[in-house]
Amino acid sequence: MLQQQLVPSPVSATVDFAAEGISHGFLRLPYSRDDAAWGSVMIPITVVKNGEGPTALVTGANHGDEYEGPIALFDLAASIRAADVTGRIIIIPAMNYPAFQAATRTSPIDRGNLNRSFPGRPDGTVTEKIADYFQRVLLPMADVVLDFHSGGKTLDFLPFCAAHVLTDKMQEARAFDLVRAFGAPYSVKMLEIDAVGMYDTAAEEMGKIFVTTELGGGGTASARTAQIAVRGVRNVLIAAGVLAGAPAPQPTQWLDMPDGDCFTFAEDAGLIQFLADLGDLVEKDQPIARIFSVARTGIAPVTLRARRAGLFTARHFPGLVKPGDCVAVIAVEIDE
Repeated sequence: MLQQQLVPSPVSATVDFAAEGISHGFLRLPYSRDDAAWGSVMIPITVVKNGEGPTALVTGANHGDEYEGPIALFDLAASIRAADVTGRIIIIPAMNYPAFQAATRTSPIDRGNLNRSFPGRPDGTVTEKIADYFQRVLLPMADVVLDFHSGGKTLDFLPFCAAHVLTDKMQEARAFDLVRAFGAPYSVKMLEIDAVGMYDTAAEEMGKIFVTTELGGGGTASARTAQIAVRGVRNVLIAAGVLAGAPAPQPTQWLDMPDGDCFTFAEDAGLIQFLADLGDLVEKDQPIARIFSVARTGIAPVTLRARRAGLFTARHFPGLVKPGDCVAVIAVEIDE
């Protein structure tokens, strides 16, 4: 880690993070390639600063095929007024810009999954260099971090805002205050099944207040989920004391993901038939899906059963699954 700290980041910002007012520009990462020997990855960024106050870092397209965040943040960058800000807002609609341009979860340059690449490396792959810049430059500036996600091309979610259960209960409580303020139809105490290298973990280990979302899926954004994101980011910024205005509170159902029994994984490849829909209440051991072998006809399907009772919260999106794919998530309804 010390050696990494001694290597400067190759990323340079064309905006001044300390300047008053609104600055639109780029995070420029040199990237030599066949069609541009002295080329660059240009990640759009907006910085809004007005006086003293907290800093909010709001990000989208950590995965490039998730669109509610970019919609909300390009909208915010185009409409925000410096006079309405107290402190600073850093807006990055597409963190993994190469993946966003390619409409893929991971980068087409190095197949890097940005949300599994932290703390990154200044001398690593393109994705690792982006992670390193967030780790060493952007996250230390921030007090509050909102990172938008949805299911992308392979999952579909009930639209929710979430934070993690943390050892630091004051940090945890502040995060759940912002989840409540976001105002998604569902609010989740989230359990991660693969937390190593995550942006979430990097921010939380620095003591930052971190909030995230899952707002739909299927590799698109609906009018409803996009509006949830547009409204939610403003609600969070108002609640964090960075943006002026009155929040637009919305009713929310709280959900918990207490253990690994919330997740159902495929052990077989084939064509999946769901037997329950998102939003359905299911019982433990209830059949929730069947997988048909597509290699030949006449083979009985494999039945998948719920490992716990609860609310059907997420499902695999494409019709074909592979062994190891998460095909269903079941959360538990709780009182706030």
